[in-house]
Amino acid sequence: MGTVEHPRVRPGVLEDRLYQQAIADAAVDRNTLVVLPTGLGKTAIALRVIAEFLRREPTRSVLFLAPTRPLVVQHARSVAASLFAPEPIALTGAIPPERRAELLRPPQVVVATPQVVANDLAAGGFPLATFSLLVFDEAHRAVGDYPYVAIGRANRDGPRARVLAMTASPGGSLARIQEVWTNLGIERFEYRTERSADVLPYIHGVGIETVEVPLPPEVQRLAILMRTAVQRQVDVLRRLDLLPAGEASRRVLLEVGARLHRRIDAERRDGSASAGGLWAAVTAQAAAMKGLHALELIESQGVDSLREYLARQAPVVGHRVTPAQRAFWNDPDVEEVRRELERITLEHPKVARAVRIVRDELARRAEARVIVFSQYRDTVDRLVEELEKLGDPSVRPARFVGQANRGVDTGLSQKEQVGILDAFRAGGVNVLVATSVAEEGLDIPATDLVVFYEPIPDVIRTIQRRGRTGRARTGRAIVLVAQGTRDVGLHRSAFARERRMHDMLERVEQAARGGAPLPAPRPRQVQRALSEFSA
Repeated sequence: MGTVEHPRVRPGVLEDRLYQQAIADAAVDRNTLVVLPTGLGKTAIALRVIAEFLRREPTRSVLFLAPTRPLVVQHARSVAASLFAPEPIALTGAIPPERRAELLRPPQVVVATPQVVANDLAAGGFPLATFSLLVFDEAHRAVGDYPYVAIGRANRDGPRARVLAMTASPGGSLARIQEVWTNLGIERFEYRTERSADVLPYIHGVGIETVEVPLPPEVQRLAILMRTAVQRQVDVLRRLDLLPAGEASRRVLLEVGARLHRRIDAERRDGSASAGGLWAAVTAQAAAMKGLHALELIESQGVDSLREYLARQAPVVGHRVTPAQRAFWNDPDVEEVRRELERITLEHPKVARAVRIVRDELARRAEARVIVFSQYRDTVDRLVEELEKLGDPSVRPARFVGQANRGVDTGLSQKEQVGILDAFRAGGVNVLVATSVAEEGLDIPATDLVVFYEPIPDVIRTIQRRGRTGRARTGRAIVLVAQGTRDVGLHRSAFARERRMHDMLERVEQAARGGAPLPAPRPRQVQRALSEFSA
């Protein structure tokens, strides 16, 4: 198979795939939203388009936007390695605004986080008119108040540079795609799946397996106790006519909380005193949310994760204790959970199963790479600890989390994140145990196995996690599901939402190819999109 021949592309660097060329050609001429499965070369398409704009408009710059600092560093490296262009400039929040302004000297390729560009635009310090092309990576983020929206608006109202927007999954609703489309000024839609005729020759495939894990009786009892504690707070909200009959889900309770806080804000503006029932409801809603979180940890994460969470909820002498914290901590069933935890020595069986899956994969293929995803840092830490306990030199795990520090839980700096990814590519690390920070955009072409420690309902994140494998060769994705828990419903709904997303994208593609505008979503659709499908 040949490589791309272009005066601005370094020889022998980019594989020449016909579908990538077709998409790039379309994107050069019109503002284009590209929806392409992870691993099929969105970055390669961006590099083709950047190369053409550098050739056509050699006196102007190109802006390549990416949502995280490690991704900015990665894209800057890709540009430098692939294109004949000035050394790319990487702009992140680590560089002071005055220094950023000094670095902008067209023509150049600027790779940046959207936060710094939006901030500099608002301060009048970003020369958007000097750019011929704006590339939005992970374009599904261009909704709400995310900085992509402000940058897209500034471009539409000003220089109207060409826009290339790329994502593996734009969202599960028409409303979300409509919002991205409008915010970025999209004119053309290029959509491919693994089944598209021009993509099929390059597909390596991903086998998806579900591994069901039974909960031991001791863990089931903890779940029953915590569910009873949640129900006690839900009953308070029902007596106050704030909840209908039926199961009180996290989403429903969040909506109740939002309504309560709007009422409190309105009363404060009016200068009226809140009724006691309103504050009782606020306490019950917040305590119920704490209980639901603890229940999720019991059912889908691990006993140690629950212990860590409860330890953080314990009242501390000299520190303010909120009414919700007190109501949750003093609940008789929560007290019983704490007593049970003092006696329990077992761990959630998912921990041992995940460790065994990783060990077996590396025993089968010593050169393999594995990513284990978990929602929570406590679980990440426990998995790394258990993998290290194996004492097996063929299993070399590393913790990969975000930059934010959470109390004593320290995150990873940008430099540390980049170093771990480099070690993973080189083989010094062969198991990445990661939170959601590893879901987007990472250039890890040889990952053989992705393990979901828990299923997640968000269609975008599900696709991104799964897309970490099956790039250079056939890969596997394994989802751990705790029997009889919320895991079961989340796993089922993830597949259903993905099917609905692809059906909807096909309709959007047909409308776009026929020259028709996207149908405007009804207000109800917009609300559903924001509450259910947001990333």
